[in-house]
Amino acid sequence: MEVTTRLAWIQERVLGKLLGNTTLTLLYKSGVHGSCTFDMAKKCCHQGSTMTVVHLEQDIVGIFMLEHFPILHSGKPSTCVLFAFKENNSTGISALFSNAQVEINVSQLKFFSPDGLSITVHPNKQKVHLNMEVLKKLELNLKSYSEYLECEIFRVDGVKNDPSIIKKMVDVKQHRRRFLSALRAYRPSGNLVSEVRILLVGPVGSGKSSFFNSVKSAFQGHFTRQAVVGTDETSITKQYRIYSVKDGEGGKTLPFMLCDSMGLDEREEAGLCMDDIPHILKGHVPDRYQFDPCKPIVPRHVMSPPMKDRIHCVAYVLNIKSVNSLSDKMVAKLKRIRRDVVDCGVGQVALLTNVDNCDEVLDDGFVNMSESVTSQSQIKKVQNMLNIPIANILMVSNYSQERSMDPIKDALIFAALGQMLRAADDSLEDLPFEN
Repeated sequence: MEVTTRLAWIQERVLGKLLGNTTLTLLYKSGVHGSCTFDMAKKCCHQGSTMTVVHLEQDIVGIFMLEHFPILHSGKPSTCVLFAFKENNSTGISALFSNAQVEINVSQLKFFSPDGLSITVHPNKQKVHLNMEVLKKLELNLKSYSEYLECEIFRVDGVKNDPSIIKKMVDVKQHRRRFLSALRAYRPSGNLVSEVRILLVGPVGSGKSSFFNSVKSAFQGHFTRQAVVGTDETSITKQYRIYSVKDGEGGKTLPFMLCDSMGLDEREEAGLCMDDIPHILKGHVPDRYQFDPCKPIVPRHVMSPPMKDRIHCVAYVLNIKSVNSLSDKMVAKLKRIRRDVVDCGVGQVALLTNVDNCDEVLDDGFVNMSESVTSQSQIKKVQNMLNIPIANILMVSNYSQERSMDPIKDALIFAALGQMLRAADDSLEDLPFEN
């Protein structure tokens, strides 16, 4: 008879995503395999990384162990993650990273750490003890000793054997919240404009429209496809689009807009016309303007548009996998755009898309890019090609065909937006006030 988990499918999915793209395989179920530590250890030792899940009356608590499950009458240090699903919330999970000691004997399985966290499972009594520090940090409204309905242990496949990455995966949600709070609180520098405009420019297929879709998805918490995307060799985007971004479904409009342009093509009469760039930067181009690669924009009026219509930051969007193979003609076009951007006093960043290993991009504090990333040849080439400081070279992985949202992708997207807004503020501070 097949043994199935008590977890709801969405809970199993959330637990798998907690540590990356992992899968769970049920090894032990107390109601089937017996309520004693001998049965538990026999089923679970030498299986690799494991996750112990304790089902309470209304909540679920558990512990992930990166190292092998201990054999009976033994103890060992382990990289652990303590987690909990709270009452009536099948997807809201709280988690803590901890370097813990794990011990198992004839009567109990115990996890305890130097920083005062302790969880003890008593299989023969079907009880679990969580000390006050665990209850507090996991925000659980429980008694210290609680009877449980079931104890399950899973093998975890696909997890990276690196404690620093495990910690980063666990901490990412609080950093995502921090980045999101900063974006919600943002106001353009000096109150010179009510909304900042960020222009996305780059080669055909580099991910400009996909980045806007990813930004909107990250704010709304589900996938959106407002901007049309594709993989054609010619630009899918034919119109100049000015997109606003809302803070969640029906939420307020945030004080920045993303401006999507036609893709650059190395051929002279294809893609975005280079003579259009200064007009876009200066605010002469309206939303839904139809681009013509062979016919430059003719401004509708001679007078300079108001500051609110101008571009305040330019993001050069480049597929990181194509950076080292950019043609001389494409590099020349990007450098020409940079000259126009500098002449107009506009802030600038480089946005590298299609990044693998998102969990390795930012350092442990989610502040700067990690040293391993900044040493990559693509980063150095972009830095030299566009004369952009490392701090303004940003990395994201756009949403494309994923089936669920990823907090690390969200964090990178929000971090990139925050740096774009800082670059825009720098340019606003250098601009004269205009009515």
